[in-house]
Amino acid sequence: MTQLDRMKAGLLYDPVDEEIMRMQRPYLDALAAFNRLDPSDTAQKSAYMERTFADCGEGCYIELPFHANWGGRHVHFGSFIYANSNLTLVDDGHIYVGDRVMFGPNVTVATANHPLEPSLRARGLQYNRDVSIGANAWICAGVVIVPGVHIGANTVIGAGSVVTKDIPCDVLAAGNPCRVIRALGERDREFYYKTDRIDWENL
Repeated sequence: MTQLDRMKAGLLYDPVDEEIMRMQRPYLDALAAFNRLDPSDTAQKSAYMERTFADCGEGCYIELPFHANWGGRHVHFGSFIYANSNLTLVDDGHIYVGDRVMFGPNVTVATANHPLEPSLRARGLQYNRDVSIGANAWICAGVVIVPGVHIGANTVIGAGSVVTKDIPCDVLAAGNPCRVIRALGERDREFYYKTDRIDWENL
């Protein structure tokens, strides 16, 4: 079994194996060029995502810079996703993002991990576990999502959270480690900030 086969099977593998690096380097070169685009180069940004990502729906937008181990090759974007600056997708494994997800600045989504056994870590070995984020979730500024985590639709992950376990749909969750604070509900349909009411009739 090659190191690439081991990577795809979710086993421990050597990420700097030459076969893997030959595949990865062109994506990293393309990502470097992507990050040199001007903010107004929206067509080129869209073309990059459509060409490089495993899947990319319509209306997706990324504020630069953008960081990804494989340039986004293992990223599956739905439609109308917005990512603020410094989004880091450690996409050695697959990252699935549903429609209308919003990422705040400085968010990290990691799929790659390393063994706790020091002799294996000294050899640079790693393994990957996929991450998924449900539709219409909001991942606020500075959030870190670790390998293997699944976040439900409509959920809000508060700023600075470290998400180490699955989070269900339709909740506000925050903290380190991230935990469910409360369900989203009627109050959230009345107030958008503390005691500031939503003026539904004008929206």
